[in-house]
Amino acid sequence: MTDESRLKPYHVELSLPAGRDAVWDAVTQVPVLRQWFGWDYDALDAEIEQIFVTEARLLAPERMGWADGSYLEVTGDDEACTVRAIREGPPPADPDRYDGIEEGWKSFLTQLRFLLERKPQGRRRTLYLTGETTGRQALELADGDWERFGNRVAWTVNADGDLIVVSARLPLDRPGAGRTEVTVSTYGLDDAAFAERREAWTKRWAPVAAGAEVTTADTPAPTS
Repeated sequence: MTDESRLKPYHVELSLPAGRDAVWDAVTQVPVLRQWFGWDYDALDAEIEQIFVTEARLLAPERMGWADGSYLEVTGDDEACTVRAIREGPPPADPDRYDGIEEGWKSFLTQLRFLLERKPQGRRRTLYLTGETTGRQALELADGDWERFGNRVAWTVNADGDLIVVSARLPLDRPGAGRTEVTVSTYGLDDAAFAERREAWTKRWAPVAAGAEVTTADTPAPTS
């Protein structure tokens, strides 16, 4: 078996400003998961149900696992904790090889931290932008101080208070264009305000991304 065909081990870890019990609820209770996990499309609720209810197994207190050997655990106390998404295994020959699940956890745990730290009010609604662009162009979509989570994921909060997470197949500092995903998380918007956000981001995204698509709750997942 070649290194490319093996499941890549990963260890994604993030400190959170909330107690262990509250974070465990956030990663196991479907209504709370809906406020941070993934991005809106027409089958998100079914995806959450499949991953966290149907397929997840309780391995230990505050630890759940899946058939591929990966697991999610929460450790800490009543004031603060750490959440880890881990898939164990021998070190890969190329530790920088892209793994969609690893990078997904980086994005999703960033969204979880935003929910617990900022405590935004109202229902979460997202815009999921996909296409091919460079890291530089993606990070120019919004003003603000971008924080990095590894070399493929970055996030910021814009003037509207929306969380913006950029995740790219290529390292963000590389000059070439590659598949890039931008998740804009909004909270508490009515239909009119959300439609305005969608129009503004569509106009911003289309000129900088080849094959640009914008996915929302009423549309299917984009093509990979």
